[in-house]
Amino acid sequence: MTRIAVLLALALSGVVGAFATITPAPPASAVYGESVTEEIPIPSSALQPAPASYVRETRFQRGETLATLLRKLGVEDEETSRLLRLGTLQLLRPGSTVTAKVKGDGELLSLSYLNGADTLRSIVPAEQKFRVVDEPAQFETSTLVRSAEIRSSLFGAADAAGIPDSVAIQLADVFGGEIDFYHELRKGDRFSVVYEMHYLAGRPVRAGRVIAAEFVNRGKSYRAVYYVDAQGKGGYYAPDGQSLRKAFLRAPLVFTRISSRFGMREHPFLHTWRKHTGVDFAAPEGTPVRATADGVVEFAGRKDGYGNAVILRHNGQYSTLYGHLRGFVRGIHGGVRVQQGDVIGYVGHTGWATGPHLHYEFRIAGVARNPLAVSLPAAVPVPSSELPEFRRYASPLIAQLDLLSTSTVALLE
Repeated sequence: MTRIAVLLALALSGVVGAFATITPAPPASAVYGESVTEEIPIPSSALQPAPASYVRETRFQRGETLATLLRKLGVEDEETSRLLRLGTLQLLRPGSTVTAKVKGDGELLSLSYLNGADTLRSIVPAEQKFRVVDEPAQFETSTLVRSAEIRSSLFGAADAAGIPDSVAIQLADVFGGEIDFYHELRKGDRFSVVYEMHYLAGRPVRAGRVIAAEFVNRGKSYRAVYYVDAQGKGGYYAPDGQSLRKAFLRAPLVFTRISSRFGMREHPFLHTWRKHTGVDFAAPEGTPVRATADGVVEFAGRKDGYGNAVILRHNGQYSTLYGHLRGFVRGIHGGVRVQQGDVIGYVGHTGWATGPHLHYEFRIAGVARNPLAVSLPAAVPVPSSELPEFRRYASPLIAQLDLLSTSTVALLE
């Protein structure tokens, strides 16, 4: 009786009717669809013809053949054979970037690459043959700014910051009179540099000159700005106009180690104790040897136990000797004038030498002095008449170094 009463109550309230009016969903098989295909015309303005030619660029890898290189550039086999017979490509250096303009059928329109530092070489068809055209490369130059911290070495820090090795070498030259980069670098030293980068067709090709730099070594800051004076001679100067260039470089090699110091030692051949009148720098055979100061070649040739040697005469009573050379740079002979940093020869082991190294002597009035300890005269500062112009030129570069230094310190903290 109770169940019947509940049903009657639900019926009177309309709940049962509400359940009864819900229509069940049709089965999936009852749902139908229809595909309609319609042609949509494409405007003729949207149709682009296949390009008559295209440009490809690739880098010539070490160990790769020229035929493989040309195949990557899309040059057809017949054109490849003719190019290889030309012989010009045989001098292409690994690492060079080569650009080819090729027709759709593989016919070569032009092949170009940098031949040397500043020459763009193009190979173009000419009456069933090819001709070679050399012209000055049209570089675009931008200024780049980088900072780095020494963790292990100068080159390691430069690589980590994306700074080219040539810039690191310039830094060592610029600050070499103040910092011994072989013995005095410390972990935590840091540097900032503003330098040029040369581009060809939007592609970075090589780094240029260091324009400004700061090097913090053992907590002491050294700064340099490159400035060209009224006579057209360029050099690196501190912010106050003092030249960072010493009259003499401390060493004739960029990076090396000392294998024998100035003073008494046992002679390696005579086995007697004798005074060693120079400093020996160990380095691989063929390492370039630089003139440590401006001067004139007084002697270049074979000289007793020194083997192949060069003697330079400098201003005043100064002279320098470079011994055991493998050979000389072409054009080095008596009477030739050289500038500081010019390569005059190459490390060897001629004369009385047990292995490849450079024997370097520094003489004052003909008397040998220790080149690592003698006080080196400084170069001439910016002339007082040019100081206002120097300060105007250097001011924005110093501001960049200030900003870099602040940013670097903030990152380190």
